[in-house]
Amino acid sequence: MATMKRIQYHHYGGPEVLRLENFEPARPGAGEILVRVRAAAANPMDWKIRNGEMKIMTGRGFPRGLGHDFAGVVEAVGDGVTRLAVGDAVLGGAGIKAAGAFSEMVLAEEKAVVKKPTELSFEQAAAIPTVGLTAFQAITGKGKLRPGQAVFIHGCLGGVGRAAVQFATMGGASVAGSCRASAAQDAHDLGVTPVVEFDFDPAALGGRFDLVFDTAGTLPIKAARTLLKPGGRILDITPTPAKFARSALPGPFQTMIAQPITKDLEEVARAAGQGTLRLPIARTVPLSESIAALMELERHRTPKGGKLVIAVD
Repeated sequence: MATMKRIQYHHYGGPEVLRLENFEPARPGAGEILVRVRAAAANPMDWKIRNGEMKIMTGRGFPRGLGHDFAGVVEAVGDGVTRLAVGDAVLGGAGIKAAGAFSEMVLAEEKAVVKKPTELSFEQAAAIPTVGLTAFQAITGKGKLRPGQAVFIHGCLGGVGRAAVQFATMGGASVAGSCRASAAQDAHDLGVTPVVEFDFDPAALGGRFDLVFDTAGTLPIKAARTLLKPGGRILDITPTPAKFARSALPGPFQTMIAQPITKDLEEVARAAGQGTLRLPIARTVPLSESIAALMELERHRTPKGGKLVIAVD
């Protein structure tokens, strides 16, 4: 197979370890597909993995590709692949261990990839998988949120937060949340009420919520408990060993990592195709300029207000 370009690194470390280098894509094995990438999107977990924060899951094999969320066209399929075919336009995520979406070609499991709705561009489609799946599974799965219930979303304008607001609203729940003071109007426009700043006093909203969803991983557990109704749930998506331990204990707290469940990703893609799930793109850069853009995103959290998308020619 021809040599391709991808962003990869040869040991765990800061953003300075990233390189745009040649690599040879592997052929798809059983249940896998090879996708010619047209666009990919950045998520905070990309740099957490590169920093070595998740090496218990990602291992010690190098070089490692960077990036998970992508959209593109199926180039080849492995044995047992029946749902997708060569030439299909798709969106999906590479596995946590494999990664490698910031690339001209990426290998992924068929179960983590679905057909791209025709209404979405490749860039719009690439922005969806991780944040959409995490929000959908949190709200409709672990969170068990039902019509008429109330959810508090800490970080309601981040990628996952914004998607969670929309899925909760679609499901007939009312949504309150926290964000930067300067972005409060954006949150109101999304239907969040009340909107509070990150360092709010939880007592003012005490006992109001069936679900407290901490998308930033920074809400103190005491504050989360104050917000809860009796029998409510607290969900966290930024796991640490301490949070996993707390999750194993009886009580309202659970930590979760999104799972590549095909039907869930199909629901997320359908919502995006219909326009009921909208995830803004803040900046698009070509693969050749993406390392500098990724560094800026990691160090300064810019661009704000949407996803950083890498366009691959």
